[in-house]
Amino acid sequence: MDRRTVLKGLAGAGTLAATGGLSMPALSQGAAARTLRFVPQADLANFDPIWGTQYVVRNAAALVWDTLYGVDATLQPQRQMVESEEVSSDGLTWTVRLRPGLKFHDGEPVLAKDVVASLTRWSNRDSMGLMLKAIQSELTAVDDRTFKWVLTKPYPKIKLALGKNNSPCAFIMPERIAKTDPFKQIGEYVGSGPMKFVRSEWVPGAKSVFEKFADYVPRQEKASWLAGGKQMLVDRIEWVVIPDPATAAAALQNGEIDWWENPIPDLVPVLRKNRNVSVDIADPLGNVGSFRMNHLHPPFNDVRARRAVLTAMSQEDYMRALVGDDTSLWKPLPGFFTPNTPLYTEEGGEILKGKRDFDAARKLLAESGYTNQPVSCIVAQDQSITKAQGDVTADLLKRMGMNVDFVATDWGTVGSRRASKAPAGQGGWEMFHTWHAGADCINPAVYLAIRANGDKAWFGWPNSPAVEKEVTAWFDAKNLDEEKAAVSRLNRAALEDVVFAPTGFFLSYTAWRKNVSGIAKGPLPFFWGVSKTA
Repeated sequence: MDRRTVLKGLAGAGTLAATGGLSMPALSQGAAARTLRFVPQADLANFDPIWGTQYVVRNAAALVWDTLYGVDATLQPQRQMVESEEVSSDGLTWTVRLRPGLKFHDGEPVLAKDVVASLTRWSNRDSMGLMLKAIQSELTAVDDRTFKWVLTKPYPKIKLALGKNNSPCAFIMPERIAKTDPFKQIGEYVGSGPMKFVRSEWVPGAKSVFEKFADYVPRQEKASWLAGGKQMLVDRIEWVVIPDPATAAAALQNGEIDWWENPIPDLVPVLRKNRNVSVDIADPLGNVGSFRMNHLHPPFNDVRARRAVLTAMSQEDYMRALVGDDTSLWKPLPGFFTPNTPLYTEEGGEILKGKRDFDAARKLLAESGYTNQPVSCIVAQDQSITKAQGDVTADLLKRMGMNVDFVATDWGTVGSRRASKAPAGQGGWEMFHTWHAGADCINPAVYLAIRANGDKAWFGWPNSPAVEKEVTAWFDAKNLDEEKAAVSRLNRAALEDVVFAPTGFFLSYTAWRKNVSGIAKGPLPFFWGVSKTA
């Protein structure tokens, strides 16, 4: 009996006893309606949204911390913590005023000095933040509710930088926390967002809890993604970690949880048979699978080894491992940008098309100087997206003639280990798998993973002047045609230098009990506007 058959059988058993059981405390009917039990994509192993870029951290942080601007469902930044802004005629000076009445969870008012400290920390870790830091002349508090940002050259996309939904988001923290070294994790979790983090109930690997912040004042506009009025209709949100998909499916069917962020496609038919469960595509913009290689150390410091991977890999193998045989859930991606968006291009994508050529891949690998040294593949087993990709990669690299050191671990460990620039034998790595929300892959401004500026790049630290030249060209473009031309050249350069290996484009599901309403589609779970009846 194969894995998929076993999972479906356990999930359809209708009892958690079949999978080892899951203990949940009893709640009164009233308390149950005010508490939302949510199964996240992975454990919240750390909780610093600036230190790292894991989506699970960003998703939790969006409850606790707020941002100056927020991107809405049309991908446009809107005012969030901001009441108004003035821009000088030369575009060099931004004077921004905060909304009145903003408070942190410890009761202290949100002040301009908190914003200055928060933006300073964020700008050391984020790609757009680094661009702003490079042209910053002054960032200062003018008064308690006003700060001024003086630049040496205009940066028209500043609102997008401060409101984008991809990590690291420019979350605003109290000054004392924001002064933490950006390369060290914070130890205090105080924000001004709609929910408070209940640290006393945080059990890494098991549960995280958030409680409604009574003093949060939502904006009056309708909520849309990270913009508008974040009205919380439940008092308490419990994130319950259930790594085993069959256990999560059974818990959802039994009403022991209310919302499962990312059910695996194998179990969707089982869930759809339950009259109390709704299932839908989580985000029409989908996801881009990623095979991320370390450009600092052998073998992938040689572009020929990276090209060998592109020459042999089958995106169909990756996508079928991820989503099964439903071809409506995936498509090949001979490039990096989200399909059906204005900048999508396949320029230079020939290396990912056609019959896979293992002989050519082995030849490239030999030319790169590979000498059978172990290749450390760091693969999270508690995250279905990474586990499925990792199994395909282990087979791929072995068929290419590589000596595979398969490190089966958890997503929290991957998040920590991938930040190391040391060789694999000293705690580093050669490759890991992840994925990028389609909303994060629509243009070079928000596409952290496509940047190739060496030490300032994302994990793997690719260094490609050709890629960076086209990033600059896109920022300087005067119209959509110029943007498209720049991104086409960027796509070709990124494939020639193999910034990373895209494994395909795929859609993911989300599932919830039918007594829960208000769930909106998008690149992260939006809890505002979500309500529940007992």
